[in-house]
Amino acid sequence: MDISLFFCLGVVLILMACLLWILILHQRLRRRYETLVESYNSIQELNGQLRSQRHDYLNHLQVVYGMLELEEYEELHEYLAPIYKDMMKIGKAIKTSIPAVNALLMAKMGTAEAENIDFYVEVKSDLKKLKVEPWELCKVLSNLIDNAITALKEKEEDKKMVLDINEGRDFYEFVVSDNGPPVLEEYKNVIFKQGFSTKQGEGHGMGLYIVAGILKENHGSIQVDSCEDETSFTVKFAKEVEE
Repeated sequence: MDISLFFCLGVVLILMACLLWILILHQRLRRRYETLVESYNSIQELNGQLRSQRHDYLNHLQVVYGMLELEEYEELHEYLAPIYKDMMKIGKAIKTSIPAVNALLMAKMGTAEAENIDFYVEVKSDLKKLKVEPWELCKVLSNLIDNAITALKEKEEDKKMVLDINEGRDFYEFVVSDNGPPVLEEYKNVIFKQGFSTKQGEGHGMGLYIVAGILKENHGSIQVDSCEDETSFTVKFAKEVEE
């Protein structure tokens, strides 16, 4: 009787452990699916913008040719300035070898523009040897950029945000910086904990926690530097080792 009882308890514990593992796996797959859907939608939006831009080029060339014929050079300069700015914005966002990242940056540029934030992107690496899954990298960048946008909402003017994508010999580096309010020294050790936030409302307190989880799983690192003039989050991932 005792043996049968212990056997049944053992079976129940094994089944509970299997069920827990299935639930954890389901949560991970669901989060990955949601991020992939978000990346897909961003890529579709980027493709739409590129097609629209290409379609408009012929019209722009006709206008430029007409202004040159009329020798209206000052008006031509004013006309071309915003067009050039738009071309440079899209060009800088599609320099990596990861389409999902390119699309994400374009989407975040639109969000920043809607908030009157000057968002500068400097891509100095194609990320071809990055070991991190694209959907995980997108999650990290998305949360860091959203965090900066939230911080800049407290400013009324001169809102500036920069994303610098760089690489060293053995690592890739992603730096997201903004000129919003500084992160207090006593907060630097707790901002990555689940639920911690200086903002009120649903959804706050999860972004940096998600970033910390992805970094832990991929052996990445993050450093926070903050002063009155600038706050920056520097993320590093190791490069893929060639055999």
